[in-house]
Amino acid sequence: MTDLRARLAKKPIVIAPGVCDALTAAIAADAGFEALYVSGAAIAYTKLGRPDIGLVSMAEVADHVALLADRVSVPLIVDGDTGYGNALNVQRTVRAFERAGAAAIQLEDQTFPKRCGHLDGKGVIPAPEMVGKLRAAADARMSENFLLVARTDAAAIEGLEAALDRARLYAEAGADVLFVEAPRTEDDLAKVASSLGGGLPLLANMVEGGKTPVLPAATLEALGFSLVIFPGGIVRALAATARDYYASLHAAGTTEPFRNRMLDLGGLNDVIGTPAMLEAGKRYE
Repeated sequence: MTDLRARLAKKPIVIAPGVCDALTAAIAADAGFEALYVSGAAIAYTKLGRPDIGLVSMAEVADHVALLADRVSVPLIVDGDTGYGNALNVQRTVRAFERAGAAAIQLEDQTFPKRCGHLDGKGVIPAPEMVGKLRAAADARMSENFLLVARTDAAAIEGLEAALDRARLYAEAGADVLFVEAPRTEDDLAKVASSLGGGLPLLANMVEGGKTPVLPAATLEALGFSLVIFPGGIVRALAATARDYYASLHAAGTTEPFRNRMLDLGGLNDVIGTPAMLEAGKRYE
């Protein structure tokens, strides 16, 4: 598996697409991505059919990560929300995610229950409380290669300067990657990079229709970011395709009008590795 810490120290910028299950993880890995982002929002959207408002539990995410880690060898950056409680809960979450096969956990300073970083109505805990959570996370991890991504949502509540101040505190507390959520303009993104750059790797979050302008990875790299995630894009693509597929089937009574937008049975079996698995099974007959 790629050493994510070492890779983030190099150019070009790491693009980590969001994945929602083992199938999308396998397809993304086959496409050549060097890291994958396991989005808590994407899990809520697909497992529950519900919004990202803190409904998914820690155990559900850990079980989900284990399935993905069993399928792909690409480093998994996992959304750990608020750590699902206080500093002691954070330690349990870190241990569970690391055992499940994650390469990194993202922890945020929202109040619980949290909500998507691009929804209004968020709240943040006091910065010292988040510092304690990050120190607890650093103490709990089994390997220094397991990275801590510290996210602050304070820009929407306290302003960008306050968010930058929090990010500096989180770096001192043991974070390995800094993530200022929901800057509103390209100038704000540039300010994040210029204010925090030169130290820890910086993460940018690209959400279609969200608070932050969606910029190409090359532009973000030029600004000073080392990692960019597209967390929920795959679910929005799947939802649009599924909506069109079901509407077509309902109208036509057959899948034929949609066939050119589908894999057939053989095509899907190639994607999921059916021939290779059947061949491997012959060794044990």
